[in-house]
Amino acid sequence: MRLFLRDQRPFILAYMLQLALITLVYWLDGYRHASIMIYAALLSTCILAAFLMVRYWTNRSFYRRLEEVPDSLRAFADVKPGSPLADSLQRLLKAQYRLYLQEIGEQQSKINGHRHFMNQWVHQMKTPLSVIHLMVQHEDDPRSVAIGDELDRLRKGLEMVLYAARLDTFEHDFVVEMLDLGNLLRSVTSSQKRLFIRRKVYPVMEIPEGLAIASDEKWLSFVITQLITNAVKYTVKERANLRFRGFTQGRETVLEIEDEGVGIPASDQPRVFDAYFTGDNGRSFPESTGMGLYLAKEICTKLGHRIELDSQEEIGTTARIIFQPGR
Repeated sequence: MRLFLRDQRPFILAYMLQLALITLVYWLDGYRHASIMIYAALLSTCILAAFLMVRYWTNRSFYRRLEEVPDSLRAFADVKPGSPLADSLQRLLKAQYRLYLQEIGEQQSKINGHRHFMNQWVHQMKTPLSVIHLMVQHEDDPRSVAIGDELDRLRKGLEMVLYAARLDTFEHDFVVEMLDLGNLLRSVTSSQKRLFIRRKVYPVMEIPEGLAIASDEKWLSFVITQLITNAVKYTVKERANLRFRGFTQGRETVLEIEDEGVGIPASDQPRVFDAYFTGDNGRSFPESTGMGLYLAKEICTKLGHRIELDSQEEIGTTARIIFQPGR
């Protein structure tokens, strides 16, 4: 109603000005019957009020829709036919909506094509990496060891690209099952043994037997791998430990990964899960991409887990994954 009155305000003002002007003309012409003039003005005003009421009733759904915040793109379809202006606006909105859907479809098709290309490219790159790895895995000379380390970095980079590309279609690519947390961690740490050996960091397991969680093994393994990679990358002292703790807290199961690295400055901690954010440590460690923790956070959210981070400079960082009961 308020929007309708604001919309009709210029019309009402023009009407009042016209009524005053006509009354003034009759008065200047010598017509001095004030009661008749007032009666005519009131009668004309009643006709105007009746016209406005009919107009509002005819277009009430249109004005109500304009006053409300839409909850979907198709909200305008609920507007009932009214005046020619409302009907024309309705047709315009529908035409724009069709164009919008068409453009969205074209963009989605491009995104799907790009995602398919990235998946194919990553899988194609894995083949030569595997061949090179087979060529150098039994060699112990420094050159072969260095090649193996670089192959490990390349493989992890390709995995990050692959998982980032699949994140938008996550709901079509995960299976929740009961997992033994200890077995899962031993499998992940075993796959990262070259990283541990290269940086002289030792994993320490403090996981009770039979501690089970509900999650997707593939996606959760990727998250844990990112946390391990970050922990080892930012650990500069030799013979440091990387501790894995698992325990129950009420109805929740908690996994903690505690390193002895350089820690994260307090000013950077609120933004560590932002995409491409590397912070002060990123300037000292050129390998930082700012995507590892971002992907870990996004995947945990989609899996129904929570991920937290506590850190103190020069002491270390503790990453914590909290698994909800029944998930």
